[in-house]
Amino acid sequence: MKLSVEALNSYYGPAHILFDVALEVGDGEVVALLGRNGAGKSTTFRSIVGLVGQRTGRILFEGRDVSDQPTHAIVSRGLGYVPEERRIFTDLTVDENLEVGRQPVRPNAPHWTREKLFSLFPNLAELRARAGGRMSGGEQQMLTIARTLMGNPSLVLLDEPSEGLAPKIVEQMVGAILTMKREGVSIVVSEQNLHFARLICDRAYIIERGRICFSGAMSELDARPDIRDAHLAL
Repeated sequence: MKLSVEALNSYYGPAHILFDVALEVGDGEVVALLGRNGAGKSTTFRSIVGLVGQRTGRILFEGRDVSDQPTHAIVSRGLGYVPEERRIFTDLTVDENLEVGRQPVRPNAPHWTREKLFSLFPNLAELRARAGGRMSGGEQQMLTIARTLMGNPSLVLLDEPSEGLAPKIVEQMVGAILTMKREGVSIVVSEQNLHFARLICDRAYIIERGRICFSGAMSELDARPDIRDAHLAL
């Protein structure tokens, strides 16, 4: 198992946000974490990578307990995180942003070079000398994912990768994620867009008010319109 989250509880100050969250991701699997805004998707990701200080439960990454490790140690083991707000270095060029993300080759993960990433995201190849702050939202999203892949992760957490993107860019994002999967990267995608999740994901979890309320294959979710309407309809 690539990632296993067991009985995860997380807090912001006195506020209890996540309640016994449990999920698993297998090798080379793409899993969706679905839910409305404020359901707890981003907090789940932030908790997994150690950005939420107050949390209990157990997080196993590639069989090792990383529950008490700091974020830099978790990332250095090969767990990549692409936050919803992107956080690129706006004053640095595409090439420079990618260089910031570089980490050593890992024996259990695909090796990403700039050339390979420019093949994955052709738009970036044309903009490699452009500052990040002069790029569109979709281009910045591609750059954030590419910079994360420069760390040669074996698993990536993608927080709302399709949000606010033009349909053409969303299509490119689908292709890129499926290529990442073929390369052997395990992926967890936080999404509200069920159509997008259907195109890329093997299984789905639904979270609402900090609790997992559904777990199953995408086909099982499609067969349960009552579940979709209750937890995902806007």
